[in-house]
Amino acid sequence: MNHIIREAGVADIEALAELKLTTFRQTFLEGFAIPYPPADLALFEAESYGRPRIEAELADPSHRTWVAEADGRLLAYAHVGPCKLPHEDVRPGDAELYQLYLREEAQGVGLGKRLLDLALLPHGDLAAPVWLGVWSGNTKAQALYQRRGFRQVSTYGFRVGTWFDEEYIYKRI
Repeated sequence: MNHIIREAGVADIEALAELKLTTFRQTFLEGFAIPYPPADLALFEAESYGRPRIEAELADPSHRTWVAEADGRLLAYAHVGPCKLPHEDVRPGDAELYQLYLREEAQGVGLGKRLLDLALLPHGDLAAPVWLGVWSGNTKAQALYQRRGFRQVSTYGFRVGTWFDEEYIYKRI
């Protein structure tokens, strides 16, 4: 299968919203079975993966989103922008890898690595560090990020309604 990786555009809004919602559910509800309260989950999904949020992200020049596709279907994505993690060392100009997700059927073919390579390219200040948050239970992702030079520097509570996931803050310089 021939995979194409490209920057997302306005024409991708609906497909990207579906991809983000599906990969979130595959990862956290099906894969890790986190028991989010239904009302909190519904609100989080609407706010995080609805059309208004995707439109805003794509329109914001400080954000970049890449998608991987095959046969016209989006399979994976990476989204970066200004760091908003709650850590005292975050400075203006620091970048954050907000999301890197693949559909289950797209895993294991190198798309995640290719998207991560794009996300780690310098965007703006070449000396600025890159940050990310990763769920404390996602040891596979943690190992990948550690192999790519990230180190855990802190923890915080990632809010899903009234629920809080324990997240690790990672930093790469």
